[in-house]
Amino acid sequence: MAIAYFYFHAELNHFLPRHQKQVRISHSFEERASIKDTIESLGVPHPEVNFIKVNDEYVDFSYIVADGDIINVYPISSRRDITPSIYLLPEPLSNIRFVLDIHLGKLATSLRLLGFDSLYRNDYEDEELAKISSNEARILLTRDRGLLMRSLVTYGYYVRNTNPEKQILEILQRFDLFKLVSPFKRCLRCNGLLESVEKESIIEKIPENVRCLRRQATQVEEFQRCQSCARVYWKGSHYERLQQFIDGVLESKRGE
Repeated sequence: MAIAYFYFHAELNHFLPRHQKQVRISHSFEERASIKDTIESLGVPHPEVNFIKVNDEYVDFSYIVADGDIINVYPISSRRDITPSIYLLPEPLSNIRFVLDIHLGKLATSLRLLGFDSLYRNDYEDEELAKISSNEARILLTRDRGLLMRSLVTYGYYVRNTNPEKQILEILQRFDLFKLVSPFKRCLRCNGLLESVEKESIIEKIPENVRCLRRQATQVEEFQRCQSCARVYWKGSHYERLQQFIDGVLESKRGE
């Protein structure tokens, strides 16, 4: 029986049981296995790993674990302190786009509100999510570790928080997106882009009370329509609530 010794750094400990956090893990094995498969067997998805050091050398995911190996596994945050010779995470996408699993519907809505291209359906199968992420170069956001471990997934992230308001801040911080926020640009229902339209062209889709609505003697005249599903948007009572949410998100960045 061979033994290798693993130490997982920083936020990678999130995926480990309590007794294995921040300690050296002794892993026994009999058959040859790649370091990628071994790391995932211990609970850590490969898209969360940025570099690996075995004994005194950096290795890629194809490395075959050997008896007596001392293995340090690092997340992306460790890049600030260490400069490895081999990086495992791909280069950041020039066009940030997401696809989200069934557990993250509210997060998808928040991302769309802030202007980010975010695919979400509550009937996506895991295989379909992995294929979309791979084929369209979208970052897969999920609360399912098994989904993130699929070999097709290159760009992926496990969302730690369960509170939707904290989730959106987590994603903006993880991918450094605060400067890219562009609110009221996408349809909250289908993710399509919005376009300005004349009131007369969509008058039949506006509720009667909105057609005549006056706020401080100013009639509502600005409308947007989704280019994909034709849903119509205007600055109604919900607008102020959404604007407060956006302001709160941006204020959190200034308060760091």
